[in-house]
Amino acid sequence: MHESIRLVFAGLVGLLLLASLAGALLRLRAGSGPSRAVVDSLNGRIRAWWLMALVIGGALWAGTVAVVLLFALVSFVVLREFLTLAPTRPGDHLALVASFYLILPLQYLLVGMGWFGLFPLVIPVYAFLFLPILSALSGDIRNLQARAAQTQWGLMLAVYCVSYVPAILFLPLPGHGGSAPLLLIFLTVVVQSGDVLQYLWNILRGRHLIAPQLSETRTVEGFLGGMACTTALGTGLWWITPFSPLAAAGMTLAISLMGYLGGLVMSAIKRDHGIRHWGQTEQGSMLDRMASVCFAAPVFFHLVRHFY
Repeated sequence: MHESIRLVFAGLVGLLLLASLAGALLRLRAGSGPSRAVVDSLNGRIRAWWLMALVIGGALWAGTVAVVLLFALVSFVVLREFLTLAPTRPGDHLALVASFYLILPLQYLLVGMGWFGLFPLVIPVYAFLFLPILSALSGDIRNLQARAAQTQWGLMLAVYCVSYVPAILFLPLPGHGGSAPLLLIFLTVVVQSGDVLQYLWNILRGRHLIAPQLSETRTVEGFLGGMACTTALGTGLWWITPFSPLAAAGMTLAISLMGYLGGLVMSAIKRDHGIRHWGQTEQGSMLDRMASVCFAAPVFFHLVRHFY
């Protein structure tokens, strides 16, 4: 692996060790009750971070094909979690089969081919038109528009947005050859660190809720503290990117903000469904962990593509 990748992963392991230590100390202080549940949720996020770092690191070591296949699998799991709660009818079965076994593989095939002129269009244009046709032809027209919108939302979040993460590896970067894997690491480190840091600041200093109807843990203090720390971290990683320190700070702010807002949107959807987590455990599921990445990855990809 590139020496810079080794250095970044060594730093990431150190950061995760510190986070794990902080989580253990907070757990000792929390005792029992509601505060214990919040700390346990933080530690669940840290454990998920460890797993993500190991899996992505192994995929990068194995090569670009492994990274594409990894995120295709992630998309499959996230799409399944999202659509499990969607109100579907027998007339949607053909559209669902096409979503999982035609559109998802096609999207990642085009990403792996670096076909930038087509992969951004397959889901928002062709799948948008094609899937409702399948449902309509079934003859089951009850709530057809709402059912089609649920499937399309799932594809956009779970497949389209997530596929932008491995697509970073195929970006042409004149004068910065070999830096694409480092950009993928930059994106995941910034977004996931922002998630953990904001949660940590919420625990330590959180007082004023941003959106009480959506989340009882997202506070103004957590947002500001987490954004400040994440921006400092992203700026410090400028040397692994084509960005200047100032541009790295701007990129970090952009993707951290999108990740945060994405988390709020997904919280709103969960509240609408009357659930706390997409998965069956208090630590959440793959979709809980990928919610921020879904909103940040396309923005980061296009910022890099158009400016670098």
